[in-house]
Amino acid sequence: MYLHKLQSNLTVALIESDQFKWMFMHYFIIIKKQLSLFLLTLALLTSANAFADKQHFSLARIDDNITVDGVMDEPQWKNATHIPLIYQDEPNEKGVPPVKTDAYIYDDGTNLYVAYIAQDPDPEQIRASLRDRDTLWQDDVVILVIDTFNDERTGYEFHVNPLGAQGDIRMTDTDGWSSDTSWNAIWDSAGEINEEGYVVEMRIPFKALRFPENEKELTWGFSVMRNYQRDVLYQLSNMGFDRDVKCSLCQFDKITGFKEIESSSNVQLTPTLTTLRHDTKSKVPGDWNNGDIDTEVGLDLRWGLTKDAVINATINPDFSQVETDSLELDVNTTFSVYYAEKRPFFLDGASYFKSNLFELLYTRTIAEPTIGAKLTGKTGDHSYALMLADDDNSNILLPSNQNSSVAALNDKTNAAAARYQFDMGENGTIGISSTHRESDDYHNTVLSVDGSYWFNQSDTFMYQVATADTHNSNFLVKNYSLAETQSDQAYSLELTRDKRDYKLFTSYENIGEDYRTDLGYQEKVDYEKIVFGGGQTWYRDESDLLTSWSYEADWDKTWAKNGDLLEEEHEGFLSFKGQKQSTFEIGFVHRYENYNNSFYNQNIGYIYTTFKPNKDLMVSLYAEYASRIDYANEQLGDVLNTQTQVVWDINDHWQLDVKHKYSQLDNPQNERVFTANLIDFRLYYKFNMRSMLKLILQFEDIDKNKDAYFYQVSRTNKDYGSQLVYSYKINAQTLFYLGYSDKGYQDDKLNSVERDKRTFFTKVSYAWQL
Repeated sequence: MYLHKLQSNLTVALIESDQFKWMFMHYFIIIKKQLSLFLLTLALLTSANAFADKQHFSLARIDDNITVDGVMDEPQWKNATHIPLIYQDEPNEKGVPPVKTDAYIYDDGTNLYVAYIAQDPDPEQIRASLRDRDTLWQDDVVILVIDTFNDERTGYEFHVNPLGAQGDIRMTDTDGWSSDTSWNAIWDSAGEINEEGYVVEMRIPFKALRFPENEKELTWGFSVMRNYQRDVLYQLSNMGFDRDVKCSLCQFDKITGFKEIESSSNVQLTPTLTTLRHDTKSKVPGDWNNGDIDTEVGLDLRWGLTKDAVINATINPDFSQVETDSLELDVNTTFSVYYAEKRPFFLDGASYFKSNLFELLYTRTIAEPTIGAKLTGKTGDHSYALMLADDDNSNILLPSNQNSSVAALNDKTNAAAARYQFDMGENGTIGISSTHRESDDYHNTVLSVDGSYWFNQSDTFMYQVATADTHNSNFLVKNYSLAETQSDQAYSLELTRDKRDYKLFTSYENIGEDYRTDLGYQEKVDYEKIVFGGGQTWYRDESDLLTSWSYEADWDKTWAKNGDLLEEEHEGFLSFKGQKQSTFEIGFVHRYENYNNSFYNQNIGYIYTTFKPNKDLMVSLYAEYASRIDYANEQLGDVLNTQTQVVWDINDHWQLDVKHKYSQLDNPQNERVFTANLIDFRLYYKFNMRSMLKLILQFEDIDKNKDAYFYQVSRTNKDYGSQLVYSYKINAQTLFYLGYSDKGYQDDKLNSVERDKRTFFTKVSYAWQL
């Protein structure tokens, strides 16, 4: 069921050999039979969501605070509600825990207090280091998950490692567990390792959470968990998850109490002061042109109108990129690269804007706002969200069914987004979303309806329908060859069955040629796509060499709206999990693709493995060999791609994270078209839990063979970037940064990499809670 491990998201790929062809066809026949049975029985199934073995707890109320220091020496803990972790959920289902863990919980009307006593027969093997926020997922951790509205759809997660490092998550469970690590709350935690294991204490202010208003007593769904990292990852909890049930929150135990939680104005003011100097070179190589020192003051407001509704506002926000984005190889690609949002104003309450199947709001399209405001909340079965912002640097995505590109609007725009969702009892949801972006002679408006319906504990139907209307400005019409007006629709349907031992899925998408979501992320349009697939899983014992193994396969077909075939694809993989927290995967695909009215047969095979040889080291490798389209020269080529990563906790203070990506392409004449290397080197030193020094070095080198291209290219294509940042964080909003970053490049005109941009910056912000 629920399991948090950070692993690379892999693109499914393929091998062409008689053995794999036979294996794929054998599995595909099985899937077709299972899918037929699924569709037949689905109509006969009715809703069921009762679990007779749920435990019900009464929350202790103790009107006294504690010192959060990882030492349970306060008398309050003796009277707190005791919850033992009596189940092993991973790798064995409803198994016996290998170690003893006890949780204690109480409230004082203002805060929720949680403590864990996590015993360990060999404390030397405890996996924990000093960590930055939301970077502790590979450690031993204790976890609190709470469903504050008791709606079995959304919740909060609080993770703490044995040294007190924090991780917090906003999650949804409407079609499987989905986590959003970008959510940050202000709360306290501490941990201490001792001779018997470790102890963790948490204090979570109620004003950091959202829950029903005007109720004297509340019932929450909850789970207390522990990730016990050894040769296999054990996940322990107070409840035994049933893997035949797709949802997790619906299986949670319940806790009742929270009597007359004290109301609070819950106002948080966060002023921000940012000072930077940006230097450039007018010619390269050449002398630096030192920029002016730019100092800006901004203000963020977070106001809890009620216990379940929050207003956020920002004036002159600082949205400087403190954390450098991970680089992606942008060679031999036709669609735009997606980057995650990291800015606090957009992150708070972001889940309230999410619809089921389309990303209608991608806030990184709002690059430079000077003012913004939003309201997010949930009252009973009703969730709602509204956001308004301006943007001084407006860019939009222009998609087709062959590629996508970014266009500058060359104008300041105003943006608005809204969503309303109604929870239909225990059986589903329905939502309405809209986004709007405009300037004097331009607008883009999108309206959408989406929903989900749960036939039972394993079978889910999801849908979304959207319509978009666009009036392009004269600048867009002239510079990007767009029609003055564009209007179109998009549809998506998805049907899934997710059982303990197998899963089945089918989906259909229909995206119109002129469908554009200028506040969202829709990188491909003008197509229809249908997918059928499924897989099976076999589980073994925790002590076996293999703890589980599985396969998955699917078939999909894509047409342009005019009926032309765009792609037909068969793909599948075998996956194995075992000791040393190892994963091994082998995958294969046959893809028949239309690119610029020519068809190409592509065969791709890949392997992926990750493992932990000891408690401080994680190693992963992805490699594929394939016949792929050379999009630049419109021909089929032979491709070798690899990606390796090593994460090493040198000790409690030092951590090293190194990624290397390699790609090469040969044309049919066995000539090398390009060779590409990318290195992302990150070194961290944690002075303590609040203070850290971070060094990031990034280098991309693409060597192109001029004779292998049909147009003029530069043989040398090198990009370099570095960043050195000192940070001091009291919490997610109260922090100090001091840093330096630079960028450089080399092409055929330069003899070496030359820096052409550099920035010196400092930032300080303080969260005042009133």
